[in-house]
Amino acid sequence: MTLSTLIFRYATFAVIATLANLGAQRVVLWYTGGATGLALAIAAGTGVGLVVKYLLDKRWIFMDGSTGARAHGEKFTRYTLTGVFTTAIFWGTETAFWLIWRADLMRELGAVIGLSIGYVVKFQLDKRFVFRPAA
Repeated sequence: MTLSTLIFRYATFAVIATLANLGAQRVVLWYTGGATGLALAIAAGTGVGLVVKYLLDKRWIFMDGSTGARAHGEKFTRYTLTGVFTTAIFWGTETAFWLIWRADLMRELGAVIGLSIGYVVKFQLDKRFVFRPAA
């Protein structure tokens, strides 16, 4: 795969996962409110975005053809663990934007900025620790 194809795919998948994340957040916020609702929305969005991005990255970025529950379980666990640091970037940025402006549009802008930074870092971590070539 060429570098330009890789960048295009990764950016496209980041956008898809971000939209899935924000969509899930909106659904949760529709039914809840306040600080608890925001926390639940961020957690739900993160979970949805994580699964969407894992499935896309595994198949179309890292060309990982492994199958079976054990292989998926091990990789998804490592994928999730590499996401802990990048999720902190995302949550922190989104929350900071909300606390500063108290507006949904600014919260979502913070989410997009945080996710963008996080995805750049996550690619490097995933390449090194999750989808590394077999020895």
